[in-house]
Amino acid sequence: MAHISDGVLAAPVLIGGAAMAAVLLAAGLRRLDPERLPQAAVMSAAFFVASLVHVPLGPSSVHLILNGLVGIVLGWAAIPAIFVALLLQAFFFGYGGITTLGVNTVIIALPAVLSFVLFAEGARRGAPMLWGAAAGATAVIATSIGAAAALAVGGASFATAAKLVLIAHLPVIAVEALLTGIIVGFLRRVRPEILSFGRIAARPNEA
Repeated sequence: MAHISDGVLAAPVLIGGAAMAAVLLAAGLRRLDPERLPQAAVMSAAFFVASLVHVPLGPSSVHLILNGLVGIVLGWAAIPAIFVALLLQAFFFGYGGITTLGVNTVIIALPAVLSFVLFAEGARRGAPMLWGAAAGATAVIATSIGAAAALAVGGASFATAAKLVLIAHLPVIAVEALLTGIIVGFLRRVRPEILSFGRIAARPNEA
């Protein structure tokens, strides 16, 4: 959701975002079992495709992302999966930017991990549609708040854009909650083992 473009954010925000993204990416890679790379690739592709259709919104944009779903399935491994998709989108489609890659990774991938921590266990044990919907909504809310905060730091000129980001994503919250709930419920019914990948990825590799 909220791909922030180059030339918008202040240098301290860009530097801080890049540093935080590097730390998160290292943590995510440690938890990415090589045997689970195909699943990570599928979820990265799902994120990539879901966020291809953009509605421009000033220096940002509104679109589906499914980071709540990516988080529930991949856990901490959602961070490298989302990073790769963001990098490819920036290079091939001009979505987001290279200088803002760190900030975009943080505001999109961190909510995915938050959804995993809060809702993945509940989705595995019962009421997967309910927990999935909560994960989808929470991820969108956290991402939109993160994008708005990053823009607001830019000063009064971006304050209106920051408010607009929050307001415009209200209907997206409902759509993401519905889609994520349906998909998680389907996975729990036909391939429940997929919902266990995040738990495995939560343990760092010993190698």
